[in-house]
Amino acid sequence: MTLARRERAALVGLFKDSPRHFDPEHALEELAGLAAAANADVVLRVQQERAKPDPATFLGKGKVEMLAAACAEARVDVVIFDNELSPAQLRNLEEVLDRAVVDRTQLILDIFARRARTREGKLQVELAQLKYLMPRLVGSSEALSRLGGGIGTRGPGETKLETDRRRIRHRISVLGKEIETVRQRRAQLRERRHKAAVPTVALVGYTNAGKTTLFNALTGDDAVASNALFVTLDPLVRRVKLPDRRELLVSDTVGFIDRLPHSLVASFRATLEEVAEADLLLHVIDASAPDRDRHMAAVASVLEEVGASRVPAIEVFNKCDRLDEGERTRIEALYAGALCVSALNGEGRDEVIAAMETRLKLDTATVTFEFDPQDPFDRQRIADLYRFGHVTRHIASDSTITVEAELPRRLLERFQKEELDART
Repeated sequence: MTLARRERAALVGLFKDSPRHFDPEHALEELAGLAAAANADVVLRVQQERAKPDPATFLGKGKVEMLAAACAEARVDVVIFDNELSPAQLRNLEEVLDRAVVDRTQLILDIFARRARTREGKLQVELAQLKYLMPRLVGSSEALSRLGGGIGTRGPGETKLETDRRRIRHRISVLGKEIETVRQRRAQLRERRHKAAVPTVALVGYTNAGKTTLFNALTGDDAVASNALFVTLDPLVRRVKLPDRRELLVSDTVGFIDRLPHSLVASFRATLEEVAEADLLLHVIDASAPDRDRHMAAVASVLEEVGASRVPAIEVFNKCDRLDEGERTRIEALYAGALCVSALNGEGRDEVIAAMETRLKLDTATVTFEFDPQDPFDRQRIADLYRFGHVTRHIASDSTITVEAELPRRLLERFQKEELDART
């Protein structure tokens, strides 16, 4: 199989007086990581400080002309902007630069399209891409060709344009219905887990923070982990046994990123609802990242957007093996209750499990039940107590079994109802 040729890319960033947590150099470095994930080699970087973007060409006229000359000299195939461009800016820049122009949103969508493996992931990415393309459909064959050959193979024209728009609107509607079916199916699975009282812990964090490596360390799984952006798109769920024999589910989710496209957040809502409905979040943070605070703020923003900011969370600072002792001490002092771990070498794994156990135990009550050892239904209830609770006392006689256990409160009503039904 012939490998696709890697494109030569120019990165462009525009910034004004940099707000807190924003470093233009770090932003372009992150964009370079995104470009690499999209199979491109960065051969040119350009930045401009400007109070506000030019409405026609985003950059100033002189800067665009300079960029065009530099791209020609460096034999650039694609120019990637670290911002979202308007349809008019995109068209004007492509005309002046005489090469493909891609904005940050389009680049992220492209990476997601490459990485999606499951049917659900592909549906969600396609929906986001179509929502992005819809306002960018204009009367030019180049713009129409962005649809990738499936739509718009004839020449431009108003009638053709309206036909394309209708087709895209219809496809968006179809995708929306299919994703709603996925959302309902996920809701049913969550309800089943809730009834079974299996707590769910979701790993969240900035892309490339080490969530999948930590997921593997906690679950013993071998999910693909890589030093690249957006390797995990389709959520993974695995069962973990705690030292007290209780079980919980741990899910690995898509990594967040600063300025994550709204169309992508909306399209992945069915997946991100798993985060909002979790019992506990592990916010995995790359402790060694120079712009760590910006990453944390970006994750908080997405959690707010998907309604997950109310879910209890433990901050897990990963890659702490890269820090000196002074920086580790500073993190522990700044973030009360945070954990400093290295998922790669297993450091801190037991502490993470203990923290999950402690947080999930906060919602328990101590109960005592009596059972008939000859009754099959009672024997099943004893097994359920061992499975879902933490048994602290078990006394058996010929006629009665007394069990004292710490039981999650959300299960208390169910067990008490079963006790009442058994007596009536």
